[in-house]
Amino acid sequence: MPTFTRFETHDVRFPTSKHLDGSDAMNPDPDYSAAYLIIGTDAEDGLEGHGFAFTIGRGNDVQVAAIQALAGHILGQDVDTVLADMGTTWRLFVDDSQLRWLGPEKGVMNMAISAVVNALWDLKAKRAGLPLWDLLAGLTPEQLVDLVDFRYLTDALTRDEALDILRKAEPGRAARRAELIEKGFPAYTTTPGWLGYADEKLVRLAKEAVQQGYTQIKLKVGGNVEDDVRRMRLAREAVGPDIRIATDANQRWDVADAIEWVKALTPYDPWWIEEPTSPDDVLGHAAIRKGVSPVKVATGEHVQNRIVFKQLLQAGALDVLQIDAARVAGVNENIAILLLAAKFDIPVCPHAGGVGLCELVQHLSMFDFVAVAGTTKDRVIEYVEHLHEHFLEPVLISRGNYVAPQQPGFSAQMVPATLEQFAFPGGAEWLEVPA
Repeated sequence: MPTFTRFETHDVRFPTSKHLDGSDAMNPDPDYSAAYLIIGTDAEDGLEGHGFAFTIGRGNDVQVAAIQALAGHILGQDVDTVLADMGTTWRLFVDDSQLRWLGPEKGVMNMAISAVVNALWDLKAKRAGLPLWDLLAGLTPEQLVDLVDFRYLTDALTRDEALDILRKAEPGRAARRAELIEKGFPAYTTTPGWLGYADEKLVRLAKEAVQQGYTQIKLKVGGNVEDDVRRMRLAREAVGPDIRIATDANQRWDVADAIEWVKALTPYDPWWIEEPTSPDDVLGHAAIRKGVSPVKVATGEHVQNRIVFKQLLQAGALDVLQIDAARVAGVNENIAILLLAAKFDIPVCPHAGGVGLCELVQHLSMFDFVAVAGTTKDRVIEYVEHLHEHFLEPVLISRGNYVAPQQPGFSAQMVPATLEQFAFPGGAEWLEVPA
């Protein structure tokens, strides 16, 4: 029987702050980074599982250490047993009685768990010879709910309700799978809208996005209201009246400020305001939603677990739910969140503004379309154009749609040379850049 023999972590950082890629009102100089994990076995197939937690620079070493703290749950264990019951495996990490004290189920440890759990799913999908979205979409409703921890959720979603959602979606799975392979999944692009970009660059990239087939773009806001109004006007003039423009404040405002600021932007028809205030402020989001309607409220990339998502839905605090593939505790918890969104009939539009996040989260949205929500109406996956070349299976976009991945796995595996060149602090890229 094969066992897990390798648990290898890497501190990988990209100096994106040099060109202000990824810049926003709260994070003006990010260096997109990955606390990266490779899980190996002694199986003859030589397959590995790859996963990571996304950060934006300083503290990535802390995230790497948190991942390493989970090695004892994997090394020496039987591969078949661990991968056969991923629900039990997920609970093994989350219920660690000592590490749980650092959360519970939030922050650095939950993100570390996401890296490990996602790496195990990557390995499981590779062994099955399927892309992860297809592996998940082929599971029975009973197998899917066995992956979910319904603890803390049953006042909003029970196991039986989740089964009902999945069973209702079953009859159309094959047709939707074929549609997905033929047409892909709708994307929107944040590429034009980074806060540090000059007006001329914003306009050029916005026009290019429309030419490339995107029907939605996103602008970062929250630095200065007059600047934001000007940038929104320029973007609207560049794309015309029929392209949706989402806005993203990255938690910049208090509740009253958010309402006032969004109202200043409304002449230019913003589609949603994303993260208008603290991601932990459920009631604040509800108040903002009431105050800025009909502009929608979107949030989720920094929501720390399924429980807070549950409360946001119960409080009527959002119009668009944004999962993140590496913030909550991996695939299992994201399945729980997708089921919650389906119960409350809220569209899921994932966050993917970070290295590797596009590669990962496409699988979750595609699974959601085939096996859970059964629709792409008002659903789009974020796309940013940089750093995809560092992955063995980078995302593919065609006429504003994600092309469904066909290679086995979770699309998480980085090019080996990247792990060396961008290793921090000793990689070649960082020997040339001040730390």
